[in-house]
Amino acid sequence: MVVWVVPAVALLLAVAALALVRRQARQLDSLTRSYWELRYDYTRLRSRMSRLDPEDAAPDEPAVDPTPPSVSFVPLSAIRKKEK
Repeated sequence: MVVWVVPAVALLLAVAALALVRRQARQLDSLTRSYWELRYDYTRLRSRMSRLDPEDAAPDEPAVDPTPPSVSFVPLSAIRKKEK
């Protein structure tokens, strides 16, 4: 009798885990769908706003600093010690 209890409990746990995973997969699918709908709406509204008032529309790219960086790229071959 005890021999059948362990597989029965394991089977019940497996079914419960499967149900939990399926529910979470549905929730993830719904959340992903909502995310992409929100991104689509945001992009559509942003384009409508830029058509209405192009001067006040927020730029997509941040302003570039005109001053050059103080550190520039130095290739490793220039740092390598010279052979004697």
